[in-house]
Amino acid sequence: MTWIGDNLGLIWEQLREHLYLAIVPVILGLIISVPLGYVATRYSWLANPLIAFGGILYSLPSIALFIVIPAVLGTKVLSTVNIIVALTIYTVSLLIRNVIDGLRSVPPDVRQSAIAVGYGALHRVVAVDLPIAVPVIFTGLRVVTVANISMVSVGAVIGIGGLGELFTLGFQKDFLTPVVVGVVLSLTLALIADLILVSLQRILTPWARVATPVGEVA
Repeated sequence: MTWIGDNLGLIWEQLREHLYLAIVPVILGLIISVPLGYVATRYSWLANPLIAFGGILYSLPSIALFIVIPAVLGTKVLSTVNIIVALTIYTVSLLIRNVIDGLRSVPPDVRQSAIAVGYGALHRVVAVDLPIAVPVIFTGLRVVTVANISMVSVGAVIGIGGLGELFTLGFQKDFLTPVVVGVVLSLTLALIADLILVSLQRILTPWARVATPVGEVA
């Protein structure tokens, strides 16, 4: 407890960095995945290759990717850009399948009804397709968010890892407290992020909360 009190500034700084490095790639990955998923559902021959390519990308070891990206982008080894780009790649590789499955789950008659009342392609996707696809997309979004919060710690290997740097500090000094603090805060972040996404999904899908009253005949 004495160490925690003496290092609140360090803990807060690593927590902020961890949150930034985990959430920004999720946002970027979602922005990239939705248009890709739409294109893949419009041109169905693209779907399976995209999903397969995403699987290959996700199988790449994170440490190797963190090390290779600076050479590819020309960034400094200790730049946060490397972590953000790597985790964005992982986010897209996981999320693309959910976006495709979510858009495919839209019933054809619903699409036809939207077209019949004058919805253009973009308007239909935003107002009809995406809202229906939200539950499937958010299932993937919850997975990638928790995965990113976990993987940020791996960046400590190259000197940028948010709470992972507390692990490194604890191991270097053979002192357990920083490691425990890092683990507890990582788990707490993952839990809070998941609860926020569940709440956001409920807000975006109010119809899913409507239940048939007891005794009502369908």
